[in-house]
Amino acid sequence: MIEKESKFGIQVLEKVEAHQVSIYIIFLMLAVIFGLLNTEAVYLDIFISPLLGVLMYGMFVQIPFLKSNGSATNMRFVVALLLGNFVAVPLIVWVLVIIFLQDSSLMLGVYLVLLTPCIDYVIVFTKMGKGNESILLKVTPILLILQMILLPIYLFVFLGEKAMSIVRMGPFLDAFLFLIFIPLLLAIMTQLCSKKSSLGNRIMKMTPWIPVPFMSFVLFVVVASQIREVYSDLGTLIDVIPVYILFLLIIPWVSKSLGKLFKLDIASRRAITFSMGTRNSLVVLPLAFTLPEPLSTQVAVVIILQTITELFGEVLYIKLVPKWF
Repeated sequence: MIEKESKFGIQVLEKVEAHQVSIYIIFLMLAVIFGLLNTEAVYLDIFISPLLGVLMYGMFVQIPFLKSNGSATNMRFVVALLLGNFVAVPLIVWVLVIIFLQDSSLMLGVYLVLLTPCIDYVIVFTKMGKGNESILLKVTPILLILQMILLPIYLFVFLGEKAMSIVRMGPFLDAFLFLIFIPLLLAIMTQLCSKKSSLGNRIMKMTPWIPVPFMSFVLFVVVASQIREVYSDLGTLIDVIPVYILFLLIIPWVSKSLGKLFKLDIASRRAITFSMGTRNSLVVLPLAFTLPEPLSTQVAVVIILQTITELFGEVLYIKLVPKWF
Protein backbone atom coordinates (compact mmCIF):
# COMPACT_ATOMS: atom_id res chain seq x y z
CA MET A 1 0.00 0.00 0.00
CA ILE A 2 2.76 2.41 0.97
CA GLU A 3 4.69 1.50 -2.16
CA LYS A 4 1.62 2.26 -4.33
CA GLU A 5 1.14 5.64 -2.61
CA SER A 6 4.83 6.40 -3.17
CA LYS A 7 4.59 5.59 -6.89
CA PHE A 8 1.41 7.68 -7.19
CA GLY A 9 3.14 10.61 -5.48
CA ILE A 10 6.10 10.36 -7.85
CA GLN A 11 3.78 10.31 -10.85
CA VAL A 12 1.91 13.39 -9.61
CA LEU A 13 5.18 15.21 -8.95
CA GLU A 14 6.44 14.38 -12.45
CA LYS A 15 3.25 15.79 -13.97
CA VAL A 16 3.53 18.95 -11.87
CA GLU A 17 7.15 19.47 -12.94
CA ALA A 18 6.28 18.77 -16.58
CA HIS A 19 3.64 21.53 -16.53
CA GLN A 20 5.40 23.99 -14.25
CA VAL A 21 5.80 26.74 -16.86
CA SER A 22 2.04 26.69 -17.43
CA ILE A 23 1.53 26.83 -13.67
CA TYR A 24 3.84 29.87 -13.40
CA ILE A 25 2.00 31.69 -16.19
CA ILE A 26 -1.36 30.98 -14.51
CA PHE A 27 -0.06 32.35 -11.19
CA LEU A 28 1.35 35.35 -13.05
CA MET A 29 -2.00 36.14 -14.65
CA LEU A 30 -3.80 35.67 -11.33
CA ALA A 31 -1.28 38.00 -9.70
CA VAL A 32 -1.91 40.69 -12.33
CA ILE A 33 -5.68 40.47 -11.83
CA PHE A 34 -5.46 40.36 -8.04
CA GLY A 35 -2.95 43.19 -7.84
CA LEU A 36 -4.95 45.49 -10.12
CA LEU A 37 -8.24 44.85 -8.33
CA ASN A 38 -6.96 44.89 -4.75
CA THR A 39 -5.28 48.02 -3.39
CA GLU A 40 -4.02 46.07 -0.37
CA ALA A 41 -1.95 43.74 -2.56
CA VAL A 42 1.04 46.06 -2.21
CA TYR A 43 1.59 44.74 1.31
CA LEU A 44 2.33 41.26 -0.05
CA ASP A 45 5.93 42.36 -0.66
CA ILE A 46 6.81 41.43 2.95
CA PHE A 47 6.46 37.77 1.94
CA ILE A 48 8.94 37.91 -0.95
CA SER A 49 12.14 37.18 0.97
CA PRO A 50 10.74 34.41 3.24
CA LEU A 51 9.18 32.59 0.29
CA LEU A 52 12.35 32.99 -1.75
CA GLY A 53 14.41 31.56 1.12
CA VAL A 54 12.21 28.44 1.22
CA LEU A 55 12.44 28.16 -2.56
CA MET A 56 16.23 28.25 -2.44
CA TYR A 57 16.28 25.57 0.26
CA GLY A 58 14.05 23.38 -1.89
CA MET A 59 16.43 23.76 -4.81
CA PHE A 60 19.65 23.31 -2.84
CA VAL A 61 18.48 20.17 -1.08
CA GLN A 62 17.95 18.37 -4.41
CA ILE A 63 21.67 18.52 -5.24
CA PRO A 64 23.83 15.72 -3.76
CA PHE A 65 26.44 17.94 -2.10
CA LEU A 66 27.70 15.05 0.01
CA LYS A 67 28.58 12.94 -3.02
CA SER A 68 31.61 13.33 -5.23
CA ASN A 69 30.80 14.81 -8.62
CA GLY A 70 33.40 15.64 -11.24
CA SER A 71 31.23 18.38 -12.76
CA ALA A 72 31.66 20.40 -9.59
CA THR A 73 35.30 21.01 -10.52
CA ASN A 74 34.73 21.73 -14.23
CA MET A 75 36.87 24.85 -14.38
CA ARG A 76 36.20 25.45 -18.07
CA PHE A 77 32.50 25.76 -17.30
CA VAL A 78 33.13 28.05 -14.33
CA VAL A 79 35.43 30.35 -16.32
CA ALA A 80 33.00 30.50 -19.25
CA LEU A 81 30.10 31.18 -16.88
CA LEU A 82 31.94 34.01 -15.11
CA LEU A 83 33.14 35.58 -18.36
CA GLY A 84 29.62 35.42 -19.74
CA ASN A 85 27.91 36.91 -16.70
CA PHE A 86 30.49 39.46 -15.60
CA VAL A 87 32.19 40.55 -18.83
CA ALA A 88 29.94 39.85 -21.82
CA VAL A 89 26.62 40.68 -20.15
CA PRO A 90 27.74 44.06 -18.71
CA LEU A 91 29.04 45.11 -22.14
CA ILE A 92 25.78 44.07 -23.82
CA VAL A 93 23.67 45.85 -21.20
CA TRP A 94 25.76 49.01 -21.38
CA VAL A 95 25.38 49.23 -25.17
CA LEU A 96 21.61 48.62 -25.01
CA VAL A 97 21.13 51.23 -22.28
CA ILE A 98 23.16 53.83 -24.17
CA ILE A 99 21.05 53.26 -27.28
CA PHE A 100 17.57 53.14 -25.76
CA LEU A 101 17.49 54.95 -22.40
CA GLN A 102 17.96 58.52 -21.20
CA ASP A 103 16.09 58.57 -17.88
CA SER A 104 18.49 57.94 -14.98
CA SER A 105 15.94 56.04 -12.87
CA LEU A 106 15.20 53.67 -15.75
CA MET A 107 18.92 53.21 -16.32
CA LEU A 108 19.52 52.39 -12.66
CA GLY A 109 16.70 49.84 -12.61
CA VAL A 110 17.90 48.16 -15.78
CA TYR A 111 21.50 48.04 -14.55
CA LEU A 112 20.46 46.58 -11.19
CA VAL A 113 18.44 43.77 -12.70
CA LEU A 114 20.44 42.91 -15.83
CA LEU A 115 23.91 43.06 -14.27
CA THR A 116 23.03 40.46 -11.62
CA PRO A 117 22.77 36.79 -12.68
CA CYS A 118 19.90 34.76 -11.26
CA ILE A 119 20.63 32.31 -8.46
CA ASP A 120 17.21 30.74 -7.88
CA TYR A 121 14.60 29.86 -10.50
CA VAL A 122 17.23 29.77 -13.26
CA ILE A 123 17.88 26.23 -12.01
CA VAL A 124 14.29 25.27 -12.81
CA PHE A 125 14.42 26.72 -16.31
CA THR A 126 17.83 25.19 -17.01
CA LYS A 127 16.52 21.75 -16.10
CA MET A 128 13.45 22.24 -18.29
CA GLY A 129 15.68 23.41 -21.14
CA LYS A 130 17.73 20.18 -20.85
CA GLY A 131 20.77 21.97 -19.46
CA ASN A 132 23.12 20.87 -16.68
CA GLU A 133 21.25 22.35 -13.72
CA SER A 134 23.35 20.47 -11.17
CA ILE A 135 26.66 22.13 -12.06
CA LEU A 136 24.94 25.51 -12.34
CA LEU A 137 23.36 25.23 -8.91
CA LYS A 138 26.71 24.39 -7.33
CA VAL A 139 28.24 27.68 -8.49
CA THR A 140 25.30 29.90 -7.49
CA PRO A 141 27.02 31.04 -4.26
CA ILE A 142 29.98 32.19 -6.38
CA LEU A 143 27.62 34.09 -8.67
CA LEU A 144 25.96 35.88 -5.78
CA ILE A 145 29.24 36.79 -4.04
CA LEU A 146 30.75 38.15 -7.25
CA GLN A 147 27.69 40.21 -8.12
CA MET A 148 27.72 41.70 -4.62
CA ILE A 149 31.32 42.75 -5.17
CA LEU A 150 31.06 43.83 -8.79
CA LEU A 151 27.64 45.54 -8.90
CA PRO A 152 28.81 48.73 -7.13
CA ILE A 153 31.79 48.87 -9.49
CA TYR A 154 29.56 48.51 -12.55
CA LEU A 155 27.18 51.19 -11.27
CA PHE A 156 30.06 53.56 -10.60
CA VAL A 157 31.50 53.01 -14.09
CA PHE A 158 28.15 53.30 -15.87
CA LEU A 159 26.37 55.92 -13.75
CA GLY A 160 29.11 57.74 -11.84
CA GLU A 161 29.48 58.75 -8.20
CA LYS A 162 25.78 59.50 -7.78
CA ALA A 163 24.97 55.79 -7.99
CA MET A 164 27.45 54.98 -5.24
CA SER A 165 25.81 57.48 -2.91
CA ILE A 166 22.31 56.00 -3.20
CA VAL A 167 22.94 52.26 -3.47
CA ARG A 168 23.50 50.39 -0.20
CA MET A 169 25.10 46.99 0.12
CA GLY A 170 23.19 45.99 3.27
CA PRO A 171 20.32 44.32 1.36
CA PHE A 172 22.80 42.32 -0.72
CA LEU A 173 24.52 41.07 2.42
CA ASP A 174 21.12 40.17 3.85
CA ALA A 175 20.27 38.38 0.62
CA PHE A 176 23.43 36.31 0.80
CA LEU A 177 22.80 35.36 4.44
CA PHE A 178 19.09 34.59 4.24
CA LEU A 179 18.69 33.50 0.62
CA ILE A 180 21.93 31.56 0.08
CA PHE A 181 23.93 30.71 3.19
CA ILE A 182 21.12 29.66 5.54
CA PRO A 183 19.15 27.67 2.90
CA LEU A 184 22.39 25.98 1.79
CA LEU A 185 23.31 25.10 5.37
CA LEU A 186 19.83 23.72 6.06
CA ALA A 187 19.96 21.72 2.83
CA ILE A 188 23.27 20.08 3.78
CA MET A 189 21.95 19.38 7.29
CA THR A 190 18.85 17.75 5.77
CA GLN A 191 21.00 15.53 3.59
CA LEU A 192 23.12 14.52 6.58
CA CYS A 193 20.05 13.75 8.70
CA SER A 194 18.48 11.72 5.90
CA LYS A 195 21.38 9.28 6.17
CA LYS A 196 21.17 8.95 9.94
CA SER A 197 17.47 9.00 10.85
CA SER A 198 14.14 7.90 9.45
CA LEU A 199 12.67 11.35 10.16
CA GLY A 200 15.41 13.00 8.15
CA ASN A 201 14.82 10.53 5.34
CA ARG A 202 11.09 11.33 5.30
CA ILE A 203 11.81 15.06 5.19
CA MET A 204 14.26 14.52 2.35
CA LYS A 205 11.62 12.65 0.35
CA MET A 206 9.19 15.56 0.77
CA THR A 207 11.58 18.28 -0.44
CA PRO A 208 11.06 17.71 -4.20
CA TRP A 209 7.59 19.18 -3.70
CA ILE A 210 9.01 22.55 -2.63
CA PRO A 211 10.34 24.23 -5.84
CA VAL A 212 7.25 24.43 -8.07
CA PRO A 213 4.73 25.62 -5.43
CA PHE A 214 7.09 28.14 -3.88
CA MET A 215 8.25 29.43 -7.25
CA SER A 216 4.57 30.03 -8.01
CA PHE A 217 4.04 31.77 -4.67
CA VAL A 218 7.09 34.00 -5.17
CA LEU A 219 5.96 35.07 -8.63
CA PHE A 220 2.47 35.77 -7.32
CA VAL A 221 3.49 37.99 -4.40
CA VAL A 222 6.12 39.86 -6.43
CA VAL A 223 3.82 40.67 -9.34
CA ALA A 224 0.67 41.24 -7.29
CA SER A 225 2.43 43.66 -4.95
CA GLN A 226 3.93 45.76 -7.75
CA ILE A 227 1.61 45.48 -10.75
CA ARG A 228 -0.31 48.68 -9.92
CA GLU A 229 2.89 50.70 -10.12
CA VAL A 230 3.85 48.97 -13.36
CA TYR A 231 0.43 49.76 -14.86
CA SER A 232 0.43 53.40 -13.76
CA ASP A 233 3.95 54.00 -15.15
CA LEU A 234 3.52 51.94 -18.32
CA GLY A 235 3.98 54.95 -20.59
CA THR A 236 7.40 55.67 -19.08
CA LEU A 237 8.37 52.01 -18.92
CA ILE A 238 7.82 51.39 -22.64
CA ASP A 239 11.43 52.48 -23.27
CA VAL A 240 12.90 49.59 -21.28
CA ILE A 241 10.96 46.84 -23.08
CA PRO A 242 13.22 46.86 -26.21
CA VAL A 243 16.24 46.55 -23.91
CA TYR A 244 14.81 43.46 -22.22
CA ILE A 245 13.70 41.81 -25.48
CA LEU A 246 16.97 42.46 -27.33
CA PHE A 247 18.93 41.22 -24.33
CA LEU A 248 17.08 37.89 -24.45
CA LEU A 249 17.67 37.64 -28.21
CA ILE A 250 21.39 38.44 -28.09
CA ILE A 251 22.38 36.17 -25.20
CA PRO A 252 22.02 32.78 -27.00
CA TRP A 253 24.43 33.89 -29.73
CA VAL A 254 27.03 35.03 -27.19
CA SER A 255 26.66 31.96 -24.99
CA LYS A 256 26.97 29.67 -28.00
CA SER A 257 30.28 31.32 -28.87
CA LEU A 258 31.51 30.89 -25.30
CA GLY A 259 30.51 27.24 -25.32
CA LYS A 260 32.48 26.62 -28.48
CA LEU A 261 35.47 28.61 -27.25
CA PHE A 262 35.72 26.58 -24.04
CA LYS A 263 34.71 23.29 -25.72
CA LEU A 264 31.87 22.62 -23.29
CA ASP A 265 29.45 19.74 -23.59
CA ILE A 266 25.93 20.45 -24.87
CA ALA A 267 24.21 20.45 -21.46
CA SER A 268 26.78 22.90 -20.07
CA ARG A 269 26.34 25.23 -23.03
CA ARG A 270 22.62 25.28 -22.41
CA ALA A 271 23.25 26.04 -18.73
CA ILE A 272 25.45 29.02 -19.69
CA THR A 273 22.66 30.35 -21.92
CA PHE A 274 20.05 30.16 -19.17
CA SER A 275 22.40 31.69 -16.61
CA MET A 276 23.30 34.63 -18.85
CA GLY A 277 19.71 35.15 -19.96
CA THR A 278 18.05 34.86 -16.54
CA ARG A 279 18.51 37.75 -14.16
CA ASN A 280 18.36 38.22 -10.40
CA SER A 281 15.17 40.28 -10.26
CA LEU A 282 13.73 38.72 -7.10
CA VAL A 283 16.90 39.22 -5.08
CA VAL A 284 17.70 42.79 -6.22
CA LEU A 285 14.11 43.90 -5.63
CA PRO A 286 14.74 44.39 -1.87
CA LEU A 287 17.74 46.52 -2.86
CA ALA A 288 15.45 48.75 -4.94
CA PHE A 289 13.14 49.23 -1.97
CA THR A 290 15.99 50.76 0.06
CA LEU A 291 16.43 53.62 -2.41
CA PRO A 292 14.95 57.05 -1.56
CA GLU A 293 11.50 57.90 -2.93
CA PRO A 294 10.37 58.42 -5.65
CA LEU A 295 13.41 56.61 -7.07
CA SER A 296 12.56 53.48 -5.07
CA THR A 297 9.17 52.98 -6.72
CA GLN A 298 10.45 53.78 -10.21
CA VAL A 299 13.37 51.36 -9.97
CA ALA A 300 11.19 48.64 -8.44
CA VAL A 301 8.67 48.72 -11.30
CA VAL A 302 11.50 48.57 -13.86
CA ILE A 303 12.69 45.40 -12.15
CA ILE A 304 9.19 43.90 -11.99
CA LEU A 305 8.67 44.57 -15.69
CA GLN A 306 11.86 42.64 -16.39
CA THR A 307 10.51 39.70 -14.36
CA ILE A 308 7.33 39.62 -16.45
CA THR A 309 9.21 39.97 -19.75
CA GLU A 310 11.75 37.35 -18.73
CA LEU A 311 9.14 34.76 -17.77
CA PHE A 312 7.67 34.77 -21.27
CA GLY A 313 11.20 34.80 -22.68
CA GLU A 314 12.04 31.70 -20.64
CA VAL A 315 9.12 29.86 -22.22
CA LEU A 316 10.76 30.43 -25.60
CA TYR A 317 14.19 29.56 -24.23
CA ILE A 318 12.88 26.22 -22.95
CA LYS A 319 11.57 25.37 -26.42
CA LEU A 320 14.41 26.78 -28.52
CA VAL A 321 17.64 26.38 -26.55
CA PRO A 322 17.68 22.55 -26.79
CA LYS A 323 17.34 22.94 -30.57
CA TRP A 324 19.85 25.80 -30.73
CA PHE A 325 22.46 23.54 -29.06
